Amino acid sequence: MTTTQRFREFKMPDVGEGLTEAEILKWYVKPGDSVTDGQTVCEVETAKAAVELPIPFNGVVRELHYEEGATVDVGAVFITVDTEPGAGPETAAPAPAEGAAAAAAPAPAAPSAPAGEAEPEGRQPVLVGYGVSASSTKRRARKPQPGRGGVPAQQPGSPAGPGTGSAAGPAVPPGGDDAGLNGYAKSVARPLAKPPVRKLAKDLGVDLAAVTPTGPDGVVTREDVHAAAAGTEPAPGPRAGATPEAGAAQPAPQPSGDRETRVPIKGVRKATAQAMVSSAFTAPHVTEFVTVDVTRTMKLVQDLKQDPEMAGLRVNPLLLVAKALLVAIRRNPQVNAAWDEAAQEIVHKSYVNLGIAAATPRGLVVPNIKDAHAKTLPELARSLGELVSTAREGKTPPAAMQGGTVTITNVGVFGVDTGTPILNPGESAILAFGAVKLQPWVHKGKVKPRQVTTLALSFDHRLVDGELGSKVLADVAAVLEQPKRLITWA
Repeated sequence: MTTTQRFREFKMPDVGEGLTEAEILKWYVKPGDSVTDGQTVCEVETAKAAVELPIPFNGVVRELHYEEGATVDVGAVFITVDTEPGAGPETAAPAPAEGAAAAAAPAPAAPSAPAGEAEPEGRQPVLVGYGVSASSTKRRARKPQPGRGGVPAQQPGSPAGPGTGSAAGPAVPPGGDDAGLNGYAKSVARPLAKPPVRKLAKDLGVDLAAVTPTGPDGVVTREDVHAAAAGTEPAPGPRAGATPEAGAAQPAPQPSGDRETRVPIKGVRKATAQAMVSSAFTAPHVTEFVTVDVTRTMKLVQDLKQDPEMAGLRVNPLLLVAKALLVAIRRNPQVNAAWDEAAQEIVHKSYVNLGIAAATPRGLVVPNIKDAHAKTLPELARSLGELVSTAREGKTPPAAMQGGTVTITNVGVFGVDTGTPILNPGESAILAFGAVKLQPWVHKGKVKPRQVTTLALSFDHRLVDGELGSKVLADVAAVLEQPKRLITWA
């Protein structure tokens, strides 16, 4: 058996859609440990969630290429496994580990692979349910750069972006094989972008050659241009947030003098910041407010807690706010849409994937309840409880945070009256639910203490006119004021 067959390398898979890197939170194995196909070897944090990675083959761990806390590019080798530990001494030197010194001798190429070309592809180790998408375009293997944990070849179907190139290698000669790696602009290839995006870049004074593309096959999108104009684009050269050398853990928050502490921007916080900037500069936001008497809704919450149909389920005001929003969307279906800039189309959706903004130790995440419009109240309560619990544990899978249509953010749990929420990218509206407080209120001609809250609805004004947005917000308020409308409007 050849060295390359015996020593199997597990590359960091794309555990979401278009993710470019992941941080190793915890190793569950060490060199010398036996592993079996499907065994979890480490936990990583992507820009969306914490995910456990199973190894796709059997053997004994030979080397862990990165320490806990290190950021690993998608496609980079991060663990090597000896698949024949009982085969005796090595017959040939193993392929140099990613991040090894430049002077290390390379492993001999297989006889069938001509010099300078990649070896024939075997089984690509990927996660079950994820993996890489098929592509008819074949790319030449890139040369690894010294002083870095390897330069992974771009996976088919993965968007070019941060983390796909050398972070600390020497300058690439103009026109060389590696021209166009992240941090080095291509000298001959024109950046890929559609005409409207090129016009936008021109209007904003953005050089497309300096923009990191995130679209399919390396296409620059409108969001990429807006991010560059807003100053959130990674600077040319070493990848933003990359470790200086292979296997080096990223720094913990470090004091800067006696009065400041600096924390690296990465993971969920980095992704949230980029998404919010992109949303704010892409979708024209409009926010409307309404203050409403929710005394009857609060009473209904208490009644539902005693209902046998709701036994064991989490019943709270947020549940009825969610149901009220779903009713409002059913009465005003045009609000449930998306803006497709590339196709210049408005996409109307007949389903509602209801996002719930959740504050977690890793930052803000917005998982969504799939097909929330079709759920009964007990089903919605069960889904909401599971969503919140999973998010707080940091175990939300990436799929749960994709495909949302509208979102609710419950700022009232912090005692806040309301806010002007920013749209989750790709969604049409977001509803802020403020604190419920006992306030003096005119009820049946008399001033009485009533349970009152303030709602705020932000919407994409490209999709939602003021009249439509006002109708949706008014319907939500009407249901919460008179919850019997959950029956009469159903």
